[in-house]
Order: sequence, then structure tokens, then C-alpha cells
Amino acid sequence: MSTQTQTRLQTKDATIQVANFVAGKWESHEDKEVRRLNPADQSDLVALSPDSSAETARRAIEGVTLGAEKWRRLTPPERGKIVLRAAQIVESDRDNIARLITREQGKPIAESYAEIKRAIDIMEYASGMGRRLGGQTLPSEMPDVFCYTTRQPIGSVALISPWNIPFAIPCWKIAPAFVCGCPIVFKPSPFTPATAARVVDVFLEAGMPREAIALVHGGPAVGEQLVNNPMVVGISFTGSTKVGMAINAQAAKRMAKTQLEMGGKNPQVILGDADLDLAVDSCVTSSLDVSGQRCTCVSRVVVEEKVADAFTERLVDRFKSIKVGAGIDPTVNMGPLIDSTRLRDVDAFVTRARAEGGKVLTGGARPAGMEHGHFYAPTVIDGITPKHEIGREEVFGPVLALMRVRDFSEAVGTANNVDYGLTSSIFTRDLSRAFNYIDKVEAGMVHINRPTLGGFSHFPFGGHKHSSHGPREVGDDTIGFYTSLKSAYIKYN
Repeated sequence: MSTQTQTRLQTKDATIQVANFVAGKWESHEDKEVRRLNPADQSDLVALSPDSSAETARRAIEGVTLGAEKWRRLTPPERGKIVLRAAQIVESDRDNIARLITREQGKPIAESYAEIKRAIDIMEYASGMGRRLGGQTLPSEMPDVFCYTTRQPIGSVALISPWNIPFAIPCWKIAPAFVCGCPIVFKPSPFTPATAARVVDVFLEAGMPREAIALVHGGPAVGEQLVNNPMVVGISFTGSTKVGMAINAQAAKRMAKTQLEMGGKNPQVILGDADLDLAVDSCVTSSLDVSGQRCTCVSRVVVEEKVADAFTERLVDRFKSIKVGAGIDPTVNMGPLIDSTRLRDVDAFVTRARAEGGKVLTGGARPAGMEHGHFYAPTVIDGITPKHEIGREEVFGPVLALMRVRDFSEAVGTANNVDYGLTSSIFTRDLSRAFNYIDKVEAGMVHINRPTLGGFSHFPFGGHKHSSHGPREVGDDTIGFYTSLKSAYIKYN
């Protein structure tokens, strides 16, 4: 039975047996298996996936590399049409995919639908890259010489995706890689193997040649093979800064290209003239999406002292009203954390913040009676400064640090006083200060009077400092990662 059939037809309580896709076929011959439990209900075994060996990863790399000549004659526009069909398949099966994401990852069903929409939008845009893979014609320094540049695929790429956005992120890596002509080895997080299998199903169902893609489940052994294998010429990774920096260090030894999207410690700045209701709405959305387990989530609120008390009162009231529970319930606002390790780490951050003098205004513990899942209450901590650990380091949970400042200048300094620079927002009615903030904030993405999450499908996604490295993802900038330029000089007389 194909994984496509498995993921489409399983009932809510059935366990999904997931396979690798290697050398053009589904196979599951590993000695070890990974058990994936529903993070909202530890009695629900969602999926069994292979804990693959380095040898399986090596065969996958070899298979797509040697198989490339079988499909490379597809023109970029033809490859783009396949990606567009994939987007249409996702749209037609969005209900089943959303339920799968929620069951396996834990996020509320509304967030799963939003993730699917994001995937569709980006795939639709990426499908058009097949008609935009152009170079330039440039004037010659000598007579009778015609000069132009052209783009060519860099070769086999490893695409390593995280568990927090388990459907959209693989789609926005696979789509441009394929359109650009790169053979693909996809390694998903062990936490979301069934969702990853459905991603590959979608592209195969749309007509992607079976030799163009491989899917390998597993842990460090697989990752190390993808990073170190000389047949892999590019590595696109989304995950923690620590792992991303290690990948970059290893890949640099053999001059492999890297595209790294990593952590964030994103600020939302609220000035004294801000619309406080709008700012609170944005803060709740930006800090609690995916239970705070998203690199673009707000984890610091930098608020001007003159409105700090009024803002804090409204924010705490909203946090207390959040309904925490299993994401399949459409009335739930926030789901569980991904696993017990994340739960312990988040709680440890809060404990250390208390010890450093932070004041927990709401949350700060597991909700009573919800021990069946990895739930943590939405948390607001006041009295935080850049000296506090929780004011500098990424928590990756539903914990918001309040940082009070005197004025705009101190707000900008506080916003920039971290090692990360992914995204940021500011709430103000003053157009001059809004544009000044855009100029001065050290972030790759800036929002004015709106949440920090996401972006548009044709805009580059990425940050500064320890948040990103290499060409941006999403939008046409990502073409620069999956292709290399070649200059041609033609003497015609």
C-alpha cells in the first residue's frame, strides 16, 4: 500500500506505518522504528517510522544523483506545471491534511489550515519560477562578441525540515529545488514523519519523476550523511541555531552551499501612541501560534513605560482567556508543546526567570488536569531586562517577556540587544518613527502595526545575525541557492 493511501484513509485512531522513499520506491527495511505519539494525547500512537541508517541515506543520495539525467530534459516551465498541480492536489485534500498535521504536530486545526494555505500560495508562486530562471545579456568589451549569463542547477540538495511547520516548509523547499532542476533528498523531523510522507505523495501524485526525490526518516546518522556526502552540493536547513551552525561548519570543509533558517528572539515594540487593542491582538497571535514554537513568534514585548501598565493589564486578561487543549477541537486556541523535553525546557526557563527576579503574571506551569498531553499554560513574565536569560535566549514556548523602556531610542536598543535578528514589529501612529525603526532594527523582516508571523509568498524569508545564513528562502531570492550562474562569450565574426 502506498503512503498516499495510508495517509488518506487512516481513521483518527489508526497508526500510520511510514516508509522511506529511496531509489524511486517506498521501502521500510530498517531494524529500528521511531514511535510518534500525539502530543495532545499520549495514548494515541500516530505513526511508526524507520530510524534509518547512514547507509540508507547514502543510497538515497546516490539514487537521486544518478537518476537525474532521466528527468533533467524536462524544461523549467514543465517542472513548474508539476508544482502547480501539486498545489491543486493539496487544495483538494486540505481537510485530510489539516487533520493529519494537528494529530501529529498538535497545533489547533485552524493553524493547520493556515499552514496549508501558506504552502499552496508558495507553491503557486514557485511554479512560475520555471519561467523566471533567466540570466542577462550584457554588452561586450570587444567587437563581435555576444555575452550572456544563464542559470544551471547546482546538483543534488539535502532539504532538512523542522516539526513546527511540517507541511509548508518542506513544500517551500522542494518546489523551488525541483523547478530549478536539483535532485532532492528530504529529511523531515522524526516528530512528523506521516506529514512528511504526505508531502512526498503530493509531489509524486502531481507527476514529479520518481528519480527526482528521496525521503529518508531518521536522526543524526542520516543528517551527518547528508551534510558530509560529497554528492550533496547544497544543504537547506530549518531548525535551531546550534544545529545550523554545526551544519555550516561541516559543510564549509568541502565548500558545499548552505541555506540556513534558524532561531529568533523577536521583539514587538509598543510606543506610547500605539493602538493598544491592536497591539494586544497582535501580541497574542504572534506569541502563541504553534504554542510559541515558531521562529517568527514574538517572545519579547518592548513597551514604552507610559503605556506599560495599561497594555499589560489587557494582555494578561487575554492570555488568561486562552483555551488550551487538543487542537482537533475547533474551540481550542492553543495546543500542546511537541514533546516532554520541550515541556521541561520551557518550564526550566520560567523557573530561572523567577529566580532572576522576573514576576510571572499568568501561567508559569502546566494546566491542572492535562497531564495526558504536553500542555503548558500561556505565560507572561514582567520585569525582564536584557540582562535576564529569558530576555536574550530563545524559549520556543508560550512564554512572553515584558521589557519596559523609557523612549523610542531605548526601545530600538533593547530590540537589537540579542544575537538573533529574524523578524520584528512596532506599533505606533508616528510614520517618522515607523520608518526610523525599519532603518535601525537589526532584523531581516519588519512589520508595522501587524504581527511578526509569516510573510507573503513572493517575499524573501530570512533574518540577520544568528537567525539566517545564505540566500533567503521563499520568493525569487531562493533561486540563487538552487542554481549557479554561468557566463557565455560567443565570438561571431
